[in-house]
Amino acid sequence: MALPNHDLTATVSGGGSAGDVLGAYLRAQATAFLRGLRLHEECGADAADGADAARSLRGAARRISGSLVTFRAVTDSSWADGLRGELAWLASTLADEHAYAARLTRLLDALHRLSGSPEVPAPRGTPGALTVGSARAAALLERQLTLARTRAHSATLHALGSSRFHAVADAVAVLASEVPLDVVAARGRVEDVLVPLAEVTRTRLSAAVAALPPDTEVHPYLPDHDGVWHEVGRLLRIHRYAREVLGEDAARLAAAGQVLDRHLAAAEAAAASAAAARTPRIAPATAYALGVLHAAQRHEVGAARLTFHPLWQPVAAAAAP
Repeated sequence: MALPNHDLTATVSGGGSAGDVLGAYLRAQATAFLRGLRLHEECGADAADGADAARSLRGAARRISGSLVTFRAVTDSSWADGLRGELAWLASTLADEHAYAARLTRLLDALHRLSGSPEVPAPRGTPGALTVGSARAAALLERQLTLARTRAHSATLHALGSSRFHAVADAVAVLASEVPLDVVAARGRVEDVLVPLAEVTRTRLSAAVAALPPDTEVHPYLPDHDGVWHEVGRLLRIHRYAREVLGEDAARLAAAGQVLDRHLAAAEAAAASAAAARTPRIAPATAYALGVLHAAQRHEVGAARLTFHPLWQPVAAAAAP
């Protein structure tokens, strides 16, 4: 949960130093992290509440970690490096269970739509093969992804009960009241310290977007360029957190980030369907349904790429000198 913009804006406009502004943001995120941890401990067996609590924990962990990447020079660097790495580990661990559950839901919904679509022809000589194959493909995906989710859930429980996690929680609890800062850099003005550091993240993001292959040269069904798009998504998230620290409205960045989140979800869903199709000794109708599903997810990957650029252009124009 981000610190409300009006609080940060008041700090910036009120003449707060770089340390004041960064400290206010980090303390707010540490408080959100501890709130999410308390909710997670209280939710017990309630899966929905547990997922919400884990999402809150993950969001706060990412914001603290991302801010320590951008504004490392304003903090005690050895402290920042250690905490950043531990929060990145925690956020990744917490994300896995949700990702598997969301991937299964996405694929089952897509199979349901495709099995009733008149636009998808059945293979020659096998009328209704997609409908028959969809049921088997759904059962196969459910077995595989439920197993993966169960393993991720166990890993999450293990992580949250580990001494490593308790050390991270203790460090964040301290952060909620005291932010270790570099004494000299923290005294500087926001315009002289934080703004140039935030500009570095924007420059890296702009360079990554500019390096994306043109849409006309990329076949959406081939995953060759997925990695560079995922990297743009990571840089965009870090850039958005930097703008939040400065109290700026990051709504346009959030919208562009949501498109890249859909890109990532579709790419990973396509990979999951392709992996299922490699299961030994599956029926031809099942393999066919998984092939159609893979193609549909890759089509969504291509659609996300086409949607991203119109959203990014006004953001880039607004940031241009």
